Amino acid sequence: MAVSVTSTEARDGPVKTRFWALTLGSIGVVFGDIGTSPLYAFREAVAGAAQGQPVTRVIVLGVLSLILWALFIVVTAKYVLLLLRADNNGEGGTLSLMALGQRALGRRSWPLLAMGVVGASMFIGDSMITPAISVLSAVEGLKLAAPALEHYVIPLTVFILVVLFSVQSSGTARVASAFGPVMIVWFTALAVMGLININDDPSVLVAINPWYAIHFLLSHGTVGLVTLGAVFLAVTGGEALYADLGHFGRKPIQAGWLYFVLPSLLINYFGQGALVLSNPAAIENSFYRMVPEILLLPLIVLATAATVIASQAVITGAYSLTRQAVQLGLLPRFEVRYTSETHAGQIYLPRVNSLLLTGVLLLVLLFRSSSGLASAYGIAVSTTMVADGIMGFVVIWKLWNWRAATAAALIVPFVVVDMTFFSANLLKLFEGAWVPLLFGLTMAIMIWTWRRGTVILMAKTRRIEVPLTDLIKSLEKRPPHIVKGTAVFLTSDPSSVPTALLHNLKHNKVLHEHNVILTIETAQTPRVDLSERVRMETLSDKFAIVRLRFGFMESPNVPKALVIARKLGWQFDIMSTSFFVSRRSLKPSAQSGMPKWQDHLFIALSRAANDATDYFQIPTGRVVEVGTQVTI
Repeated sequence: MAVSVTSTEARDGPVKTRFWALTLGSIGVVFGDIGTSPLYAFREAVAGAAQGQPVTRVIVLGVLSLILWALFIVVTAKYVLLLLRADNNGEGGTLSLMALGQRALGRRSWPLLAMGVVGASMFIGDSMITPAISVLSAVEGLKLAAPALEHYVIPLTVFILVVLFSVQSSGTARVASAFGPVMIVWFTALAVMGLININDDPSVLVAINPWYAIHFLLSHGTVGLVTLGAVFLAVTGGEALYADLGHFGRKPIQAGWLYFVLPSLLINYFGQGALVLSNPAAIENSFYRMVPEILLLPLIVLATAATVIASQAVITGAYSLTRQAVQLGLLPRFEVRYTSETHAGQIYLPRVNSLLLTGVLLLVLLFRSSSGLASAYGIAVSTTMVADGIMGFVVIWKLWNWRAATAAALIVPFVVVDMTFFSANLLKLFEGAWVPLLFGLTMAIMIWTWRRGTVILMAKTRRIEVPLTDLIKSLEKRPPHIVKGTAVFLTSDPSSVPTALLHNLKHNKVLHEHNVILTIETAQTPRVDLSERVRMETLSDKFAIVRLRFGFMESPNVPKALVIARKLGWQFDIMSTSFFVSRRSLKPSAQSGMPKWQDHLFIALSRAANDATDYFQIPTGRVVEVGTQVTI
């Protein structure tokens, strides 16, 4: 019998196929961090509550209830159901939310900028801690499988991490294709392990009642707050659901979380709780104790693979976040390498990779156990979540046009919960929480210095620059020698004469027949439509201003963008075009407007910046660099 397929059915088929492919991809990338939390979260929370005393039923049920409702409130309600809707042209993440808030306000807001900087700094700090604690907690299973191998835990962890960071330069496309299936196996294993162990004490399921969480906190005082800091380990990675919005879309992430990942996590946590209720000694490593000894080694291998995937996700997230920060003018230009010819989002930043690897190895060698690192972990993520909540209020109020009171009624409870977790993690300041705070402070100082120095340098430069219109009038009266070809002068201020143009006239005493004053602007949106990429303004028969606009998640490619200008009347030919770029040599000044230490930091950051030629992807054979010395 013949079967006819309507056009609607034909369309629905590919759409559904793509939806499930994206859902599978999100399971492989988005949920790696939060999906490996069962390795250590329940163990650390119960150990923190017991304070060296015997583990009781009240502790187990209280901790389980806290984990359950933390997952419901912080991850499911706040991120999955609410903030995933606050997309910036389809993109998510702390800096996207900041840009969205700035756009909603219609102006640059310094408090909002500060929130974005703090959130981004802590996210990068999290990118150091996640690989360290995840891989270390997985490899620690060797101590149970073969106690004699305990001395090899640290060396093996270091080896895995070095290999992981070493392969970043070759790209992750091939490895990423296997992420989804591996994590499907991982979450399935979590659920099966949990179901089997729940049979040890099915009464553990009563922990779904929030009263057990409330009673535990009310009856344990300061210990309850300390425990809350450890419970927060179960929701670390929740912010990644929002950060990866642009890669997979809202609905695939929601489907993956609600129908597969969340149930698997809850079942596993309940299984660990039932195991500890029936055998309190199992809290030593409640995760690996869930399986018989014969399955221990395969589980360690699977857990190690899952933690490597979780680490990969935050590493690539750090690359993307750093590129966004560069585009928004928060950091100097770092070298960006593209590891895929088809996917622009697959990038590699050598300096960021080296800094992350150094930080990760220092953390492993400093703390030497996942329990030690647990104290340092939560503070970074909780700070990012607080920042996301406050910026989310601005978006809901101004962009969604809610009443301020209604928006506050929705978002304040989430911020209060996040602040409570932040306070709980702050109690562990001297046990390790100082590490991400120190890193976040360092990042914030770097961003503040870069922005402040850039503003001062721009103001100082403008005082000595000549208006472009004045120069054009002067050249029309006394024209210099004209040479064939096109000269493109890169500048951040198209109203003034670029330094390279002045030097060309002063030293070479020539002017090209076509001169383009090129400025590159970064929009407050992740991407810019090609129809809005190029704007041209003709000033005279020899001068024109061209503005190229890129989104803060795009990598500026000047030659490719200039091809679009052909449709606007400019016959662009790369082989007859010379690009003039000013290379500034900065020197500290006694009266710069910044302290001396900040002067030197800004100069160091400037020297670390990638060459403009490489960053804007201009062919090196067509570039003329003009050196200038500027005091700051």
